[in-house]
Formats: sequence, C-alpha cells, structure tokens
Amino acid sequence: MAEPGKGRGAAPAGKGLSAEQVVSRFNRLRQDQRGLASKAAELELELNEHSLVIETLREVDPTRKCFRMVGGVLVERTVKEVLPALESNKEQISKLIEALAQQLQAKGRELTEFRERHNIRLVGEDDPKAAPSPRDAPEGGPKGGSAGVLVS
Repeated sequence: MAEPGKGRGAAPAGKGLSAEQVVSRFNRLRQDQRGLASKAAELELELNEHSLVIETLREVDPTRKCFRMVGGVLVERTVKEVLPALESNKEQISKLIEALAQQLQAKGRELTEFRERHNIRLVGEDDPKAAPSPRDAPEGGPKGGSAGVLVS
C-alpha cells in the first residue's frame, strides 16, 4: 500500500515545489523527527524499567518464583529463568536506542538541509542573517530575489 503523497507525479525534492508543498514536506520531516524522538524516549523508559527489575532480581534467591508478561499472558517462572531473558532484552533495547539516535541525527541533518535549501524560518525565530534595519538599507530596498517560507 503506497503512502499518501508519494508516487503521484510529485516533483523531485527542491525542484519546482510550490510554497504549500515545501511547507507540507517540512512539516512531514518535523513529524518524522518527533516520532523518532518519541520512540527513543519510550525505549529509554523501558530500558530504565528493565534495569530496575534486573537490579532487584539479582538480590533475590534464584529459585524464587516470579511472574513475567509474555505476549500479554502472565507466566510463572523462576528468577534464574527470567534474569537472562531480561538482560538479553535490555541489550536489544540499548541497540535499538542507538539505532534510533543515529536515525534522529540523520533526520535532523535532512531537516536542516531542507530548511536551508528552501530558506524556511519558523514563526518567532530570529533570522540568523538578520537584514539591516530599513533605515540602514540602501535606497531601493534589499536586493536579491530569495523569497523565504515562513512556517508556524
């Protein structure tokens, strides 16, 4: 199933995009970045939870019974059976967090490049290349035809 907006004769990135298309693509990139950050935060919480449980179970008798949720079903196991599985899960979560961090950095670079390419400024954001005030500008106003896009 194709995603909406893809594969329907859309213009290549950066060439011939209307202001609405630029804003739409920028907002989609921002949403993707937020989604990655949200997932990374969720996994960080899960990692902390795993660490807490592992620390607690290490102090307990290995033959003591404990309960673990597996696929929505609560199962009875012993600590010595559960502890290795938790440690393995913790390692996998750590690897996932690292991969998400790399994806987040790549998405941030893509977003920054897109902003610079299309001269996008956010509402309330100061222009890094602040133009001189009108009284300091030469007669005839500022030169150059680079029109930016303002995104709220």
